[in-house]
Amino acid sequence: MTKPLAVALGDPAGIGPEITAKAWERRRAEGLSPFFGVGSPEAVSAVWGGPIEVVAGPDEAAACFERAFPVIRVDGGADSEPGKPTLEGARNSLDALEIAVGLTRSGAASAIVTGPVSKAQLYAIGFVHPGQTEFVAERCGISAGMVAMMLAGPTLRTVPVTTHVPLRDVPDLVTTDLIVARGRTTIRGLRRQFGIERPRIAIAGLNPHAGESGALGREEIDTVIPAIERLREEDAEIIGPLAADTMFHPRMRATYDAALCLYHDQALVPLKTLHFDEGVNITLGLPIVRTSPDHGTAFAIAGRNEAEPGAMIAALAMAAECAQRLYQA
Repeated sequence: MTKPLAVALGDPAGIGPEITAKAWERRRAEGLSPFFGVGSPEAVSAVWGGPIEVVAGPDEAAACFERAFPVIRVDGGADSEPGKPTLEGARNSLDALEIAVGLTRSGAASAIVTGPVSKAQLYAIGFVHPGQTEFVAERCGISAGMVAMMLAGPTLRTVPVTTHVPLRDVPDLVTTDLIVARGRTTIRGLRRQFGIERPRIAIAGLNPHAGESGALGREEIDTVIPAIERLREEDAEIIGPLAADTMFHPRMRATYDAALCLYHDQALVPLKTLHFDEGVNITLGLPIVRTSPDHGTAFAIAGRNEAEPGAMIAALAMAAECAQRLYQA
């Protein structure tokens, strides 16, 4: 890997600028590969007193990385106050994301790490995507249905089949075809980005006790099991459907490489319980590597020097590792 990582700093009023700068402070201790911010350098200096160098591009960023935190300036957001999101700040975060994706797609950056954004503010300026994942997929020419959001920590990886939808809609949205699509993307992502040649996938049931053989619901029989049978054609080890209340204890976690979960909280509650400060969101199915810290803007603590950079450090480390595998391949 010869190019630095691009970090879209996220909403300038959130904790993205702070945790990225703090990650730069710990670059040597954590063994981090060179990276640069894309966004408002003023948002960084408002919350951090370290050296910042405004750069024109990735090569210049790599050259100054050891002496200062390099930032490619994106207009707007310079007047943002920590903890007080604005529409101007939302435009800055969206423009920064667009530039960082472009630099990564062109090969000028080796991977993209996306800082936390405010969806409410983005929707107010006309953003039409459910989240950054779908935006990045579109810019890469990939259908949103062909990518998967993986949440990864040191001892657990989870992939939600459905994401930001009402819980009452989940049973109708979870189809055999959708489980198969997410499962195939997960299998290929584990091979391509994690180097696992024969992935082991555990698939959760929808109902308590995975339906109790139909006594507590037929979704497992009618929908999940047919998907499992199809996924076993992918040269992967597939187990399930498993009861979600027993599949995340240490002995069970040792039996699979990733858990395919059927709805948002089923995937994120165990991951955040185990790895709240080090969880990483990685998008599978893209032609580029994209990771993100698995937390939000935390406006309530922005500017108080209370934000922990652990998840950003983990996202940077995982992006570099996955990019290295792609380059070696």
